[in-house]
Amino acid sequence: MILALDTSSAGGSAAIVARGATGDACTIVVERGGDASRTHGRRLPAELMAVLRDAGAALADVTRLAVVVGPGSFTGLRVGIATVQGLALTRGLLVTPVSTFDALAWHARAAADAAPEARPDAIAAWVEAHRGEVFATLLGPDGRTVLAPPTALTPSATLDAWGAALAPRARVRFLGDGAVRYQETIRERLGARAAIDAEVPLLAGAVGWLAATEPDRAVRPHALVPLYVRRPDVELTRDRREAASRG
Repeated sequence: MILALDTSSAGGSAAIVARGATGDACTIVVERGGDASRTHGRRLPAELMAVLRDAGAALADVTRLAVVVGPGSFTGLRVGIATVQGLALTRGLLVTPVSTFDALAWHARAAADAAPEARPDAIAAWVEAHRGEVFATLLGPDGRTVLAPPTALTPSATLDAWGAALAPRARVRFLGDGAVRYQETIRERLGARAAIDAEVPLLAGAVGWLAATEPDRAVRPHALVPLYVRRPDVELTRDRREAASRG
């Protein structure tokens, strides 16, 4: 049984994922979104305990933990990672780190498996980065091959950077809150080649599924490293203040 957590966005999510006795069947037992009106610091670890109750399980039943390590909200990621680290250390469990990009790509692969005729030529994961930017990466149709590495750029600059990676007639599926927010820019540039998911999926179930089916991803709690893509805003603000004081 895997307890998975996503705090990359204001709402985030938590899930319980289980594998069958033979180890081949994987099931998302419970997945629920969080209350975006409250900070993760005030909601955790209570939300994880609530998911366990919904699944009719206890923390003692959990055999592995999984958590989104970014990119996304800097503060949210720190709180989520620290919470999972604490639980893992208490129980002596391994933790599977999963990027926001990988979790979004899992949803794209699942949709393509359900409707092969709509399989895209590329998967674009766009995460809201604020300041008019998106955290983005471009993946192949398998959701694993990296066609363009992660960046933190404006939507237009992101598409410019992807020019060489996108074939002229490539169909691209866009997922994530960044894609929803900047869908007009995407459609202006790519037109009918772009398919944009209108709903931002919950990620915890995908995170737990990846942890269950790819056990080699697991690490010891202290080895968890956030994937920020760009430096946290607090560090950038500090640097600007120091530069201004020197000037």
